Amino acid sequence: MSTSATRRDFLKTSAAVTAAALVNLQVSQMAHAAGSDIIKIGMVGCGGRCPGAAINSMSVDKGVRLVAMCDIVPARVKAQRASLKQQKPDQVMVDDDHCFDGFDGYKKVIDSCDVVLIANAAKFHPFHAKAAIEAGKHVFVEKPHAIDPYGIKMLNAAASLAKEKKLGLASGLHSRHDPRYIEAIKRIHDGQIGEIISIEENFLRSPYQLYQRQPGMGEIQYQCSNQYHFVWLSGDDVPQSLVHNMDRATWALKEQPPVKCHGMGGRSTSIGEVYGNVFDHHGVVYEYANGVRVYAFCRTIDGCYGNADSIVLGSKGQCYVTHGRIVGQTPWVYKGEDANPYDIEHAVLLKSIRAGNPVNNGDYMARSTLVTIMGQLSCYTGEEMRWDRVVKSDFAYAPKPEDCTFEMEPPVKPGPDKVYPVFATPGRTKLL
Repeated sequence: MSTSATRRDFLKTSAAVTAAALVNLQVSQMAHAAGSDIIKIGMVGCGGRCPGAAINSMSVDKGVRLVAMCDIVPARVKAQRASLKQQKPDQVMVDDDHCFDGFDGYKKVIDSCDVVLIANAAKFHPFHAKAAIEAGKHVFVEKPHAIDPYGIKMLNAAASLAKEKKLGLASGLHSRHDPRYIEAIKRIHDGQIGEIISIEENFLRSPYQLYQRQPGMGEIQYQCSNQYHFVWLSGDDVPQSLVHNMDRATWALKEQPPVKCHGMGGRSTSIGEVYGNVFDHHGVVYEYANGVRVYAFCRTIDGCYGNADSIVLGSKGQCYVTHGRIVGQTPWVYKGEDANPYDIEHAVLLKSIRAGNPVNNGDYMARSTLVTIMGQLSCYTGEEMRWDRVVKSDFAYAPKPEDCTFEMEPPVKPGPDKVYPVFATPGRTKLL
């Protein structure tokens, strides 16, 4: 949780990442650290995001081969394998013996590959990342990187072990690899908008993917298949959605964490079996030691105003980070080349592996994720939440990831109307 690299290191890293964005990285021409030009990747999760990560990896490095896949729903594995094979016929090498399912499928994927791509239910992200690193494998893990303080401690342990073993640990917080955002944040750090006064963060959208219950599905498998909408699996929408926003805000504030926050939220509209037991709106105000406040909002309701902006308000102007624009005393508009940050994050990881100096994003992965966990806990309890309290906490949404099985009692059950009760009642629920 210490402060990040110096500004000089930041600029050096930014320049390298931007350069990577502007070229077609054919890093497969370089020797793999293990002596081969082939890097075997495996997928833990076959929903929407992990197949996307696999395509990103194979697109930026022709030496990548997808060799193993797993998901809690067996049908998804076969369906995604067929889709990926059609898109990358020369790089998808997953035979039937390397299509896995169940809660233990991740172990077999880890055993089969060099780099593990983790993008399943966020509850398992730190658990599976740590297991992969313990097994000597490089890791890419999607956001959020944990859903509770217990998971953050596991993530920190994984990051430390990765450094010791010289293994890569790459984050799906793609803002750090977007050339437009990199230049905007650099200008903020250079004082182009003066002193930061406040930041507004929004992620207002329709609900994430909604999966209907399929015939024959047990309760645990159904909830896992529809994981964004169950608290014990996703951690709800502040970590799920606002983590990108709060990562940008934390980056703009030179990695300082908030001192405290207060939040509110609830479920007003998204009611029905498919919506699970999460809230559909949240608002969090974060307060920092230097007096800055960040006002963060997320909502998952159809038919409403949508917005995903990060707006930094300064004493000399305002920076619309997500638009690459500054208004005020020294206006600016980004005129550089656009590049796909999803591709870049994988190009950076793979190139660093081949160079024998793997990247480790553990520092900002843990910090930015814990900022959102802190906000979610405040929304659930109605309490003011302090950073030092959350850092010290061992709170976990039950059951812990290592204790999950198909035979366990479901953490939440639907009522007679098939509606799941919301997880928390602010003012009454106590978590820490």
